[in-house]
Amino acid sequence: MDKLDWKIVAALERDGRQSYADLGEQVGLSKSPCWSRVKNLEESGVIDGYAARLDPIAIGLAVQSFVEVQIRFDAHIEFEAAVLAHPAVVECHTTAGESDYLLKIFARSADHLDELLRHNLSKLPGVQRLKTVVCLKTIKRHGDLAEWARTTEGRDRAN
Repeated sequence: MDKLDWKIVAALERDGRQSYADLGEQVGLSKSPCWSRVKNLEESGVIDGYAARLDPIAIGLAVQSFVEVQIRFDAHIEFEAAVLAHPAVVECHTTAGESDYLLKIFARSADHLDELLRHNLSKLPGVQRLKTVVCLKTIKRHGDLAEWARTTEGRDRAN
């Protein structure tokens, strides 16, 4: 990616709904070259989609939690399939350490969270243990990945 590509993805990360003309004006390109670059970024997988950001509290999901999950060694495939199909799980990550996975979930209330944990998530395939951390307040939800990636480009990623 060159400097223009970084400018484009940073601008789209801030506002993915802007027109190609507005985007081009921000990065110093006319509409057609800007459109071509965006298409190339989409085709290469740098841009993997566009979506509205929803405020969980505004839609009634006031309790955000992170759930560490330990599963049986032979249940990874079934567990991952179940997580992909589960609407309460908005993110799932494999982890190193005591837990196998880290889930991000939202619930309407503490009672709703309790119900999800006891009667739902604990029954996913292979689950042996859940450890839940309830988020009291979100300080930062959406960071600027483009700017961070640009400033670290070329550094040894192993360090």
